Amino acid sequence: MPKNRQADRERDQKKKAGKKLRVMGRVVEKLPNAMFNVELENGRQILAYICGKMRMRYIRIMAGDKVTIEWSLDDPGKGRIVWLHK
Repeated sequence: MPKNRQADRERDQKKKAGKKLRVMGRVVEKLPNAMFNVELENGRQILAYICGKMRMRYIRIMAGDKVTIEWSLDDPGKGRIVWLHK
């Protein structure tokens, strides 16, 4: 039975699209609409926003805070803040 290579290729692309890296960073600047400039451990700066659970619980993030970011490989310039380290 021959394999459907197109279906395999599409499934592999969907798996790659969903991959997110968790990296540590430090908030450099607070921007409007719960957006932040964050410097990652490797020195790269990205634009990050707060995840929904942190917004619901009114967790405040200030410049200088250490955070964990989910960073997508599809759009390397953006990320989502998922954890605040005290």
